[in-house]
Amino acid sequence: MSTAPEDFSLDGSTVLITGGAGILGTRITEALLRRGAKVAVVDADDGRLATIRRTHPDAAMRTFNADITQRASLEALRAEVETTLGPVDVLLNNAAAKSPNFFEPFASFPVEDWDQVLRVNLTGAMLACQVFGTPMAERGCGSIVNTLSVYGIVAPDQRIYEGSMYEGRAINTPAVYSASKAGLWGLTQYLASYWGARGVRVNAVTPGGVFSGQNDTFQQRYGARVPLGRMARSDELTGAFVFLASDASTYVTGHNLVVDGGLTVW
Repeated sequence: MSTAPEDFSLDGSTVLITGGAGILGTRITEALLRRGAKVAVVDADDGRLATIRRTHPDAAMRTFNADITQRASLEALRAEVETTLGPVDVLLNNAAAKSPNFFEPFASFPVEDWDQVLRVNLTGAMLACQVFGTPMAERGCGSIVNTLSVYGIVAPDQRIYEGSMYEGRAINTPAVYSASKAGLWGLTQYLASYWGARGVRVNAVTPGGVFSGQNDTFQQRYGARVPLGRMARSDELTGAFVFLASDASTYVTGHNLVVDGGLTVW
């Protein structure tokens, strides 16, 4: 049996996406709306939520400010989403944090920053799975998709960062980011096994580097590490999320769909 185009439809589905008003989250939200989903966009930044409401005035989209590191906040969010859009069929854990000292060298990286990033990237995703995944298991169906990072499965090449800048600031990939995303992959596999018999699929998407304003030095050095020779555009990642959210992937669970231009083949 072949996969028909309608299998990628999300008509009638309620999808909740954390970090949904960010660079990648906005593009994922657009793709979900195009496929007919009702989308609950969750973010901790009121300014970004206002922007997505202004630029995407879709009746099928609602925005919510919530602290995903607090179970009580997520439980209140669940009640509000169920009232306005219905029970959540698909959870996309896409939120990620940058701490005040995010780009500090490893030797001096503050433990407070380490804890802050882990609370959002890993603990927040775990809590969201508890609050929204448990009702899915009770209903006997659902899909959870976690956003990882290529640096959660391989180490960053430190050589690409010399002279690399983002918005006028020197950048790197801190160890806490890699650790949090590697931990999220472990959680993905665990929950795929834990909830598989109850009809809940749990998968991950691992994006490679996405262009969002990095300077030419970074783009050239990163591109040299990628068989396709460049960074990704944010809209090139959305199909992976739609696939794993929709009925096109009904026999896929515990999978990490790597969308990295081939970086990890070398």
